[in-house]
Amino acid sequence: MDLIFGKNKKEQLEPVKAKVTGRIPAWLQGTLLRNGPGMHTVGESRYNHWFDGLALLHSFTIRDGEVHYRSKYLRSDTYNANIEANRIVVSEFGTMAYPDPCKNIFSKAFSYLSHTIPDFTDNCLINIMKCGDDFYATTETNYIRKIDPWTLETLQKVDYRKYVAINLATSHPHYDGAGDVLNMGTSIVDKGKTKYVIFKIPATMPEAKRKGKSPLRHTEVFCSIPSRSLLSPSYYHSFGISENYIVFLEQPFRLDILKMATAYMRGVSWASCMAFHREDKTYIHIIDQRTRKPVPTKFYTDAMVVFHHVNAYEEGDCILFDVIAYEDNSLYQLFYLANLNKDFEENCRLTSVPTLRRFAVPLHVDKNAEVGSNLIKVASTTATALKEKDDQVYCQPEALYEGLELPRINYAHNGKQYRYVFAAEVQWSPIPTKILKYDILTKSTLKWSEKCCWPAEPLFVPAPGAKDEDDGIILSAIVSTDPQKPPFLLILDAKNFTELARASVAVEMHLDLHGLFIPGTDGGTRSQTPAETQADEAADCQAASQA
Repeated sequence: MDLIFGKNKKEQLEPVKAKVTGRIPAWLQGTLLRNGPGMHTVGESRYNHWFDGLALLHSFTIRDGEVHYRSKYLRSDTYNANIEANRIVVSEFGTMAYPDPCKNIFSKAFSYLSHTIPDFTDNCLINIMKCGDDFYATTETNYIRKIDPWTLETLQKVDYRKYVAINLATSHPHYDGAGDVLNMGTSIVDKGKTKYVIFKIPATMPEAKRKGKSPLRHTEVFCSIPSRSLLSPSYYHSFGISENYIVFLEQPFRLDILKMATAYMRGVSWASCMAFHREDKTYIHIIDQRTRKPVPTKFYTDAMVVFHHVNAYEEGDCILFDVIAYEDNSLYQLFYLANLNKDFEENCRLTSVPTLRRFAVPLHVDKNAEVGSNLIKVASTTATALKEKDDQVYCQPEALYEGLELPRINYAHNGKQYRYVFAAEVQWSPIPTKILKYDILTKSTLKWSEKCCWPAEPLFVPAPGAKDEDDGIILSAIVSTDPQKPPFLLILDAKNFTELARASVAVEMHLDLHGLFIPGTDGGTRSQTPAETQADEAADCQAASQA
């Protein structure tokens, strides 16, 4: 495991041509841009958690059947400070760092006060966000870093707090057909009110207002939801969206703000201030996008931990939403490096199995319905919503599939009815060993796997003029535990999961987390979000049919 998780990876600053076997579809032109932790030791110091590692960007540029690979560490303030000191001096969630071990008691007291609500790291290692014409490396703090997606150069540091009052934000925003960004974050103890803030960043503004300025300047608060606990807000990694509603799960995996305020002085990490409360409920918040207000009915389900929402859509008089759910927070605990590199298989078997669960939430609750009655009338799911006293509704999910993570869909179906989930199969271990395609309608799967290969999140790219939901290809960066097998970009036919091509590179590739595909052959032109691409294709098809 140390080969995958413990070893620092080298940069590949200049593009290296990959060895392509098979045949890449002629229409596939663009850049797969990915992000994830690549450095876990600095000098003699070592991060405690795999999610703390310094961000390493990498990309596969596909053009005319050829593939070129490059990688570069994000030159964040965190990276620069650590490299200059030759040790870890900036704290991450799983690793508390102390810039000067020789500080006197007065300096320590001052540092303690300044860490009460900490200035978090800008080590943006989780995902890539498109905002207007710009691209940003993102993490779960208030900082994002603008990057050049073609050279992987690190550009401006952006503080969300200049535009919206949040201390934490997700790395999984949503995009609408116009490319507008919808995201959410947590505002910690804002005038005595801890709340969850949903905000919107427009993709473009009228030319008179734009003048080359970032659309971030026009960020607006879409709505806010008070935290049920002033001092213990919920942790969340993503949220769901349907055509008219937003789905947010306030789960009992919570951050204790009082403990966080004293973590620096106590010499413990912020992650140690997070706890799962299995005796509590998971509250389901449904926000109407038209009124920008939460639906008043109180929906809840059993305690669980969700990192990734898959999709949500409206059917009949309810919302169906799919998530990857765990029974507890053991996944986060497993990724401490000490657990990854010692007794790995035994530790893995102690973790909760990620399960694809479908929930159904009624949009209108009949006040005359009997207590205990099921309010879900659609035939497409066995999920239930049971009416209780005091206008509460208890939601029980339908378990669709066990042992998958890192879900992706055809983004043209985001917020709409859909059929296919593309994901990494994890079986007994949270480490992906296969790529799978799950058919929600038939409950069947297609899989790809190869000995000693660990696939990254599978990303769907639609074919030009695609009519079927699965008409396109799957891209996944594959790392190998076999030193004789170089890492490669895998290209699968999304319909039948047959391998079309692979592009092998003689480099040290890291296991990444998330990313996106930028279509087009010209690196200097504006690229489209998946939703924009599909919208343009639909418009072309409509124009052709009318002609």
